[in-house]
Amino acid sequence: MATKILIISRGSGFMMDALDSNLKQSGFKTVHAEPDVKSITKVKEDTDIVVLLADEFVYESAEALVYLRDICEDEELPVCLIGYAGEMDEIKQYIPGRCIVWEFLRPFDAKKVTEKLKEISKITEEKKLGKQILLVDDDPTFLKMLQGWLSEKYRITAVKSGMQAITYIAHHTPDLILLDYDMPVTSGPQVMEMIRSEITAATIPIIFLTGKSDRESVMNVMRLKPQGYLLKTMSKDDIVASIDEYFENNRWNNRF
Repeated sequence: MATKILIISRGSGFMMDALDSNLKQSGFKTVHAEPDVKSITKVKEDTDIVVLLADEFVYESAEALVYLRDICEDEELPVCLIGYAGEMDEIKQYIPGRCIVWEFLRPFDAKKVTEKLKEISKITEEKKLGKQILLVDDDPTFLKMLQGWLSEKYRITAVKSGMQAITYIAHHTPDLILLDYDMPVTSGPQVMEMIRSEITAATIPIIFLTGKSDRESVMNVMRLKPQGYLLKTMSKDDIVASIDEYFENNRWNNRF
């Protein structure tokens, strides 16, 4: 299904028409609204991205901007602003920065805006598919089994070594890493240390996978301060439930 972009502007014009044409040629679905509550309400259904072409209307459209803020916060819609600096500053008094993913200063290049919206659309679609988990384990049988269990609910990437994991996170930011504690060449603790040393990856949650349940082994795992650990001997239902609970509560409870 094509990404739906809601373009909010007062009237039409050469630049808006050029942007609309470029977006449609790139496979986007576009709808238009005036900067008022009634107009936005008519077309907002199933919107994926909001593009706000600001001009002087922002100084007299507080009601519409508040309404737009509520929609974007409730539905987690990304907002792109196009305008002069003063107009965008005015909009930010109503729409919080966490909703605004990109800003384009006038005059703008419609093709460059379209290319950026392609990037934003890709990220938006990935979020719709659910949380992304990176599985790291040198046991191909266990890796395949766990991938099958979790792929029903989550986007899964599976790699067979610590170095493959490091290479992957250099270009991606998974929501969670399930990391085998005992791996040859580069062990789980070594991989974790490398991840924690990277500024862009340091905050990615890590949960260790381990086949050892004795107290000493568990203490060795937890001493490294991961978010938690999973025993490989756990059932499918328990493993999936543990991960579901982590994402729901942003907190890990070891169940054993």
